[in-house]
Parts: sequence; structure tokens; C-alpha cells
Amino acid sequence: MCGIVGYIGHRDAYPIIIKGLQRLEYRGYDSAGVVLFDGENVNLCKTKGKVEDLVLKSKSEISTNGHLGLGHTRWATHGIPNDVNSHPHCSNSGDLVIIHNGIIENYASIKTALEERGYTFESDTDTEVLVNLIEEVKKKENLKLGKAVQVALNQVVGAYAIAVFDKNKPDEIVVAKLGSPLAIGVGDNEYFIASDASPFIEYTNNAVYLEDEEMAILRLGKEIKLRKIKDDAIAYPNILELQLNLEEIEKGGYDHFMLKEIYEQPRAILDTYRGRLLADQGIIRMAGIDQHLEKFLNANRIIIVACGTSWHAGLVAEYIFEDLARIPVEVEYASEFRYRNPVITEKDVLIAISQSGETADTLAAIKLAKEKGAFVFGVCNVVGSSIARATHAGAYTHAGPEIGVASTKAFTTQITILTLIALKLAKEKGEFSESKFHEFLTELENIPAKVEKALESNPLIEIIADVYKDSSNCLYLGRGYNFPVALEGALKLKEISYIHAEGYPAAEMKHGPIALIDEHMPIVVIATKKGHYEKVVSNVQEIKSRKGKIIAVVTEGDVQVRELADHVIEVPETIESLTPLLTTIPLQLLSYHIAVMRGCNVDQPRNLAKSVTVE
Repeated sequence: MCGIVGYIGHRDAYPIIIKGLQRLEYRGYDSAGVVLFDGENVNLCKTKGKVEDLVLKSKSEISTNGHLGLGHTRWATHGIPNDVNSHPHCSNSGDLVIIHNGIIENYASIKTALEERGYTFESDTDTEVLVNLIEEVKKKENLKLGKAVQVALNQVVGAYAIAVFDKNKPDEIVVAKLGSPLAIGVGDNEYFIASDASPFIEYTNNAVYLEDEEMAILRLGKEIKLRKIKDDAIAYPNILELQLNLEEIEKGGYDHFMLKEIYEQPRAILDTYRGRLLADQGIIRMAGIDQHLEKFLNANRIIIVACGTSWHAGLVAEYIFEDLARIPVEVEYASEFRYRNPVITEKDVLIAISQSGETADTLAAIKLAKEKGAFVFGVCNVVGSSIARATHAGAYTHAGPEIGVASTKAFTTQITILTLIALKLAKEKGEFSESKFHEFLTELENIPAKVEKALESNPLIEIIADVYKDSSNCLYLGRGYNFPVALEGALKLKEISYIHAEGYPAAEMKHGPIALIDEHMPIVVIATKKGHYEKVVSNVQEIKSRKGKIIAVVTEGDVQVRELADHVIEVPETIESLTPLLTTIPLQLLSYHIAVMRGCNVDQPRNLAKSVTVE
């Protein structure tokens, strides 16, 4: 959710902090702040609004000198979005300064206790309570900052990634993590702090990802000092070499990250199956599956947990696993799964899907499943993320950084990974003949080229978008494998254009939604030749008879639906189970163009965050 950035070293901190905050804007936020320490003065500036507002305000109101600094983009939880509630926050004495991503659940009782000891509070945030708790512990027990942070954090309940410094000790920053992501960039006598590696990739490719309940003291001239928050045990940093490329997180000539990422999908899908799919040899090679094959083959069922777009990818996977591998599958919202006392056994396999690898509800579902003895397999995009570390095994999607809040290439690469797993299990179980298996592998290998072909409809889709940009509502219909694609298409339109949209199985239209159809209602129908085609044609005829406006996604060369629809978008023909990789492309582009035409912030839609790291 929130984005945090920090620096201590020999460089000017201000430009590093500001550029870092700009790179974290994709996470979603409503206010921003920066603090610099120049050796004498704490220079603090924060504002409701965007990072560009912070830049204008800070340059006119504070000194931007200093080699130590913290920055923050806030997504409001406790307290409305305003200047006062924005981070960073200072302790009552002004000595300690903190930034925080997460939620302190017991902040109210701590606040009451601190008020009884004479502390006052300017903001409504839980974070200001935390920094004053650290100050009280430090003062009362005469502790160094690192120890005071540790003692204080043992008194709080909730989630956090924090960075805090003491102006009386300007050569160190203390950081800690529980439930919210935190990366440390390790340079030459300098340290960088951020919610992910994108803010510091141009300065160093060496990073340490803190584990939950770990803290670190970053001191100039010293190596990182890691400790466990609960028991003071010493931990040893695992310094990873980042594979992230700076050019990957720039727009590359596109107007928006979302459009860039839509067009990156042929490459992203190829990168996802590269080295895993050996079509000419008839082999799928996946270490995470190969090493635990019996777990999958002997499983009573597969449980898939995810949120948002990843949940839709899981729904596609349910069709694929049950159809091809004949393994029972249940798909769960992670947020509901963790609270409804689910029945989980040692014979279950749980697949957790998350683009960021930091989704709080999905992490909680993983923890619950492991406690019940289930085998947990992760599918995520970010190397070193919390989910990658928490699961027994897993597979990365290799989509590259996804900056746009509305996921696009995450969806198609997740489906690609899940398809590879299902195909491999189907082959191992003897559900496929050699010829059928080779047919699937060859067709999957051809999908990137077919996605390229689907992207050629972009000019037509832009014209269609102009017709419906002022609509208030929209229905999306699909059957079988393309029902989850209808859900995903509706989600995309809602997320970035703020038009109300709903996805339904096409056959369910007669069970309620048909009452909404009139000449003002656009209905997007996925009507590919593979899978219940004649049934979908009947649905289209029913819509037409009620004057609904039909936007149809069809297989190349379609004639029957073309005669009925108001607008037709073609995608290449493929095997039915692979159609979601193609049919989702025009729906992404349609949402994108409508949002742009409505003047919406495509990459940073209101109220949304890229990575939901708190409940």
C-alpha cells in the first residue's frame, strides 16, 4: 500500500528520495512527505496530493540539503488524507522521525497510555503513536535507538515496515518489518531503503529483503546488523543480486505504464515459459513441480487462494486443472478463506497466486494452510517477495515489473504458469496421449505470436471505446474458460474508468441481468468458436432482441455473431483452454482507451493500491 524510501550515505538524499517516491507511485497513495537531516536541522515537508505537489512545496518551504532522508507516500487508514496525517511523523521531542507502512491495531490503547504520561498528538494516525512509544521506551529505559525500537515493537499488534532515525545519531537508520515489504539496497558505504527495489536499482543491484519480525541497524561504515524482534537472536543478511533492469520500469515511449504492459504480454508470456516449455522435445520442465510431483499427484484436491485479478487467473486454472488433469479444484478469495475456518488436510495442495508476492490476505492464507499440514505452492512475479519465501515451493512468472495498478501481464503470465503445471500433471497422470500433449505444447508455444496478432485490433478498439466512453454501466458475458475473462474484463473497466461493470456466465443473463438490458446498455460478449459457441449465439440473439449494444470478441473469420453484433473484435483461433490468453487482450485495451478518453488516471486509479499489504 504505502510506499517508503530512505537513504543514508555520501550522496544528496533529496533527489534519491523524490525519484524513489515517483517510482513507488504505482502502489497507490493520497499524500506524500519527505524529511532531510543536514546534521543540524530536521527539515520536514508533507502534503495531501501527489509527489509533484510535494516537490513544489518542499523546494519553497524547506532546505533540501542532507545526506540522510526518508520519504513516504501514504494510503490513508487511520485519519483522513491531509497534510497533518501524512508521513513522516516526529516524536514529541522532535528527536525521532519515522515512516511506516502498515497498521498498528492496538494503537488506541497505546495512545491513551502515552497521553496519561503527557504526550500530545497532532495527527489521527497510528504511526505518530508508534514513534512516541519508541521515544518513551528509549527515554524511560535509557536505551539506544535500535533496542528501543525492538522493545516498542514487541508491544504493538499489527503490520509494519518502518524506518526511523534519531537526529542525535545521524549516522544510522533503524528499520523493521512484519507483514509489509521492506528492501535494503547495499551500496559502497551507503544504504537505501524502499518498499521494493525500484527506487534504488540505478545505484546498486545488491539488496537484502527483511524477513517478518526482523529488524536492521543501518550504520555508516558498518555492515548490516540484523536481529530478530521477538527474541534478540542475531540474523545474517542474505544479499541478493537484483535482476531488475532500470529500463524495465520506465515507460519506453508509451503514454502510460498500463499500455506498455499490455504490449509487453507477448514477451512476458514467452519469458514465463522460456526454459520450461520444450515443445520440440515434448517436455515441461519445472523444478518446483518436479521436486514435489508426488504431492500434486496424490493430492485429494488443489485449493487456489488469491485476490483480485489473481483470483480470476485462479478461476481459469480451475477449468484447466479439472478439464486436463482431472484434479478437483476449489478457488477461494484469500480474504474469506482465512476467516471461515476452512477444512484443510495434509492431502491438500494450496496454490497461492499474487503478482507482488506481498498480498496480506494471501500470506495469511498460506500461514493457515501450513499450520494444517497442507503443501503450499506459490505463483508470483517478484523474486524474494514474502510469498516466495513463505511457500514450500513455487514458480515465478517472469513478467517483469508491473507498474500499472490494473494488472494486465500479471494475469496472462499467471495463466501461462498454471497451464504449464496442469499440462505437466495431466501428462504424468496419463490423461493425454503423446500426440495430444505435443499439440498443446506447440499451441502454447505459438501463443505469444497470436497475442501480437490480437494487439493489432487496437485501432478498432479505440474507435469502439469512443462510442461507449460515456456509458454508466456495462455487462460482460462469457462461458466456460471465458467466464473468468468476463469477470476480469469488468474489473478492468471498473478499476480505471470508474464505470460500473459486472461479469456473468452468459447463461446466467436470464436469471436477473437481462432486466438491465436496453438500447443504452453495452454488453461485451466473448464468443469464440471453441466452447459452447451455439449457446453463446443464442444469448447474443436474446440481447439483440432487447436492443442491447453488443461488443463481441470472436474467433477470426466468424460469420454468425458478426451478423448480430454492433461491433466485432477478432482474435486468432486456438485450443479452447488457451483462449483466455487471447480474449483478455481486447478487453484490456477497451478499458484502457475508455479510461483515457474519460480523463482518468490510468496508472494510478483513485483509492487503489498495487500491492495490498494490509487488510
